[in-house]
Amino acid sequence: MRAALGLTLFCLVAVAACSGGDSRKGGQGRGLPIIDGVQHQGSRLIGRMTSLGRGMSGARGTGRLCGIRGIEGQRIPPITSEVEGCGLAQPVRVTHVDGLRLSQPAIMDCETAAALHRWVRKGVRPAVGRAGGGAAGLRVAAHYACRPRNHQSGARVSEHGRGRAIDISAIELANGQEMNVLQDWHNSTHSRALRQMHRAACGTFGTTLGPGSDGLHEDHFHYDTARHRGGPYCR
Repeated sequence: MRAALGLTLFCLVAVAACSGGDSRKGGQGRGLPIIDGVQHQGSRLIGRMTSLGRGMSGARGTGRLCGIRGIEGQRIPPITSEVEGCGLAQPVRVTHVDGLRLSQPAIMDCETAAALHRWVRKGVRPAVGRAGGGAAGLRVAAHYACRPRNHQSGARVSEHGRGRAIDISAIELANGQEMNVLQDWHNSTHSRALRQMHRAACGTFGTTLGPGSDGLHEDHFHYDTARHRGGPYCR
């Protein structure tokens, strides 16, 4: 009997010891380490997603592209060209300016983006006012393109080829209508607003061209940040 009781007690102690060992291994070995590993991987994954999210947020536009609140878009890699004079060292792709959506993302340098932003705030919005529910977008006719001035063979590289120019053909309104340069410059209810905003571009940009300037800009405004010896060139 004593032998049987001793054997029973021995087994109970052994089982308890084994259970304790498994519990410790479960807490420090095969069990929790797996859970802990998943948690750590999850944390790293969340960290990577957070970093990626921040990067994507910056890429999509936080509203401070070029360090200016209200310009949205992203920085893109330098643009190089085999054509002398073309290219852009620090280009940005702009999608919104002061809340106005561009009909197509426009590539330019930050100086031009800043000038566009000033024009929208001081020229477009005051001129449009509440007409059609207010300004909602800019119809972009042209932005960066490596080409000669006015598409004339043999001419100097256009400011478009340097990332310093943008062409606007219409102001889109909140009600779905638009102030169209070609259709509304003459004898339209929008003529006054278009002429007012075009005048406001003079000095904001180095060059402002529109209807009546040279016969080549009857359907759009051409704005660029070229510097001229005699000051802004406005037509």
